[in-house]
Amino acid sequence: MSKRNSQANKAAARERLRIERERQAKKEKARRQVIVAASVVGVLAVAGGVGYAVVQASKPSEWEAAADAKSVAAPKNTEGENGTTVVVGKPEAKKTLELYEDSRCPVCATFEQSVGATVEKDVADGKYKIKYVGATFIDNSDQGTGSKNALSALGAALDVSPEAFLKYKSALYSTKFHPEERDDKFAKDSYLLEVADSVPALKGNAEFRKNVENGTFDAWAMKMSKAFDDSGVRGTPTLKMDGKTLTAEGSDNPPLTVDAFNAALAKVMKG
Repeated sequence: MSKRNSQANKAAARERLRIERERQAKKEKARRQVIVAASVVGVLAVAGGVGYAVVQASKPSEWEAAADAKSVAAPKNTEGENGTTVVVGKPEAKKTLELYEDSRCPVCATFEQSVGATVEKDVADGKYKIKYVGATFIDNSDQGTGSKNALSALGAALDVSPEAFLKYKSALYSTKFHPEERDDKFAKDSYLLEVADSVPALKGNAEFRKNVENGTFDAWAMKMSKAFDDSGVRGTPTLKMDGKTLTAEGSDNPPLTVDAFNAALAKVMKG
């Protein structure tokens, strides 16, 4: 090989190496640009996500909005401001039993399972009326919504009839359907509707279903809950008549058996 050819080959090799280096440099630059662009997009996405989360967190929850509602759709068969006065029974009944309950309350379930049928019979017989006040404080213990949701569904039952309301309340507290206090099953509309299927007046009732699923009486439930908070009563179940709290003999506890209930009731019915 001549000296000239050798130099030409070396020059060509150097040129090929220069071109390859330039190509690799351009490729690396393009890769860095892609990485930087993706990082910027990622930062913007994170910032946007944080901003969205902050905006969402600052919005009131569905139940907070219901509590602040200025316009309240009250169920039929209610009275008073925002329909929070619920009285069930024969108009001619001279006495009224005030009943304070939270739908998730396990002691309320015990009372309803043992004494509920007696109360219903007394009301049907005109012995006294019931003034019902619903509470939702158990939701506060675990950030649940079952007490509120069940109270709204009770409003939907009351909108059908007072009898449907009593039967649905009984079903919610029954051994078959009442969940453990820690299990917030009443938060699910589907479960409330399942319970309602055990009540003839509510089973297949399209209007009732719509009111439960649409939360028609959510604001009413929150106003009712506030009425409980303002009542001065601090526990459930609480039973009062003529301003007197009904308790089991020799205790400050509510009467949880038929005998204890009838004994406590007899004392106030005389007055």
